[in-house]
Amino acid sequence: MERFSATTILPDTFEGARDDIASQMGLIWDQIKSPLIVPLLKLAVVLCLIMSLMLFIERIYMGIVIALVKLFGRKPEKRYKWEPIRDDVELGNSAYPMVLVQIPMYNEREVYQLSIGAACGLSWPSDRIIIQVLDDSTDPTIKDLVELECQRWASKGVNIKYEIRDNRNGYKAGALKEGMKRSYVKHCDYVAIFDADFQPEPDFLWRTIPFLVHNPELGLVQARWKFVNSDECLMTRMQEMSLDYHFTVEQEVGSSTYAFFGFNGTAGVWRIAALNEAGGWKDRTTVEDMDLAVRASLKGWKFVYLKNLKVKNELPSTLKAYRYQQHRWSCGPANLFRKMAMEIIKNKKVTTWKKVHVIYSFFFVRKIVAHIITFVFYCVVLPATVIVPEVQVPKWGAVYIPSIITLLNAVGTPRSLHLLVFWILFENVMSLHRTKATIIGLLETSRVNEWVVTEKLGDALKGKAAKTPKKPRFKIGERLHLLELGVGAYLFFCGCYDFLFGKNHFFIYLFIQAIAFFIMGFGYVGTFVPNS
Repeated sequence: MERFSATTILPDTFEGARDDIASQMGLIWDQIKSPLIVPLLKLAVVLCLIMSLMLFIERIYMGIVIALVKLFGRKPEKRYKWEPIRDDVELGNSAYPMVLVQIPMYNEREVYQLSIGAACGLSWPSDRIIIQVLDDSTDPTIKDLVELECQRWASKGVNIKYEIRDNRNGYKAGALKEGMKRSYVKHCDYVAIFDADFQPEPDFLWRTIPFLVHNPELGLVQARWKFVNSDECLMTRMQEMSLDYHFTVEQEVGSSTYAFFGFNGTAGVWRIAALNEAGGWKDRTTVEDMDLAVRASLKGWKFVYLKNLKVKNELPSTLKAYRYQQHRWSCGPANLFRKMAMEIIKNKKVTTWKKVHVIYSFFFVRKIVAHIITFVFYCVVLPATVIVPEVQVPKWGAVYIPSIITLLNAVGTPRSLHLLVFWILFENVMSLHRTKATIIGLLETSRVNEWVVTEKLGDALKGKAAKTPKKPRFKIGERLHLLELGVGAYLFFCGCYDFLFGKNHFFIYLFIQAIAFFIMGFGYVGTFVPNS
């Protein structure tokens, strides 16, 4: 049998049409490339290099401060007065300040017992502490379980209050604000706050309250987070690397230079007078903790960070939960920057140095530039220079500076140095969502105040694993992420182009990064929780 010719299958008219379309597209590309694409790409490269230098200088500065802190041993106990609160025979327990412990929660079926138990286990005179559980749960079953747990501890003599409200206005900030309105709170001097998955050690108050008692200028004592599930999967290890840098370097630098650091929303103790002077809790952004810290700082209050005091908590181990969390953590600061920039500039209570630190270092470089440069430069602009070889990126900007920044970021978690490449790829993918969230926050668009509580699994996965395994069921829409797949396809195309026509071997990076986008695009990252 004779072979079918190409013309038998595809008529000449279609081949001609195809060739015409290809030639027309090529002609259009040639016409717009030199006058439009090349200048725009050159401008993008220059802007990205400037932002890279800003981030590089910030990282070097923080590295130098940390080195000096370690060299001179500037521990909080040396910078501030600290001595244990002593018993007074005459005053008795009234010598101890009254402490309120707030635990905001929302449908926390898996972890509510852990957090309530840890708070009730705090060592402090029983008549000088109030545990306040702020339950915004919408699930009646969970609500009943939380109330029963509070009653169980109350029967043991713990001064615990179970508080609910008839709406979720303001989310966490609204719950905390409502909790502060209770009549018994006016007798309290300090308030410790723990999210529902946090488990403080019994000596937490003994190690934090003395700083506030003996140093009237201090408004906040912040502890460090310790992740109990960091080894659960590769995604939690990546999160640990990012957050360890935040706690090891960023928070320490802010505390040590008397400048400013953000309250982490949990595992901290506020002086109630400082909280009230700053205007209390506000729900205008999704980062109510950072909002309060900035306002308190502008009133002149100082903060201290205790890196050696660690509070156990849980990292989000599903991709869905992590994406929602990162949206909130990226969108909120950008939106707060938009709302407070002029207020910070006009403030007369703090020094110019502190204003520069808060506006430039804390907000602009760390919360905006860091997200945008990671995605735009390494996932958009750099790959584009492969297709437009007329635009060159200097080696110091494409290789040396990113390498140094990456190594400086890795110092927080030495045990994960061997995972550095995976961390880079993971962070580049997540920078897509952080950049999108940052832009939403700056422009204050529709999702700016979206609040989705980060799902905690606790021991839920172990319980499900103990049952008879079922075939996992999931909806396609829950596992497919089109943005990641789209960026992955773009990087793969650029990699193929560089492999065929390029000379700088960028295709090695482009192919590997494309694979990372595809893996996350198909949802094969994090812990998979089967449907029950």
